[in-house]
Amino acid sequence: MPIHLLPPPSATAPERTEDEEPQAVRFAGLRLVHAALRRDLARLPNALRLLQPGEDAKGEALLRHWDFVTAMLTCHHEQQDTRIWPIVRRFAPELRLLLNWLESDHHNLDHSFTRVTTLVRIASRDTGSVWPVAYAIEDLAARLETHLRIEERQLLPRMAGVFADNSRVGGLPELLDLLRSADGPGSADALAWLLEGVEPSVVDRLLAECDDDVARSWPHWRATYERCTSPLWGPVGDWGILPD
Repeated sequence: MPIHLLPPPSATAPERTEDEEPQAVRFAGLRLVHAALRRDLARLPNALRLLQPGEDAKGEALLRHWDFVTAMLTCHHEQQDTRIWPIVRRFAPELRLLLNWLESDHHNLDHSFTRVTTLVRIASRDTGSVWPVAYAIEDLAARLETHLRIEERQLLPRMAGVFADNSRVGGLPELLDLLRSADGPGSADALAWLLEGVEPSVVDRLLAECDDDVARSWPHWRATYERCTSPLWGPVGDWGILPD
């Protein structure tokens, strides 16, 4: 089912002329992480269920991908708790209770992902345990979905009034900067993971916000990502459309 990073255009919205610059995607870094987490937490359980005895290499690849997803979630929470929430608390003090709850739930989710990581590690080597572990991932995905919806419906609209339209806060370049400075996923892997499924025209807009080295390296990063992940759930295909 298609997912969309940008809302579909209104039937009455005026068309953009060729002379107009495309608008940046507000809080694209946050939205892309949300979409990628939903995508992978939906397909990882099925990939585990299909794991057969003797497929040790595939089991190890699934575990590596799970570890990557968990690391990206941790980085996402760090970006919010240390870079974004303090600014929102200062300029929108009425949101403090909501931010306190979100930050507390970040810690709870991080602990839950750590516990499930132990189960995924077992399942990647013992196919007899894949079904209960797949159910555990689905339960965790449902819990995370509640958290993501609260951020998207209650917080992001209010953040739009706190940060200027051209602010880097919550954007893709800020997230890539954080990844470069953190001891976590590489920015090449992260960018390919984030942009999987994004409509090509939107990818071009997002890459235009990044530095020249990122845009120049993108085709190679994408090709490498496809080679690594296609054994898990097939080729990426046209990199269709991504969610809001």
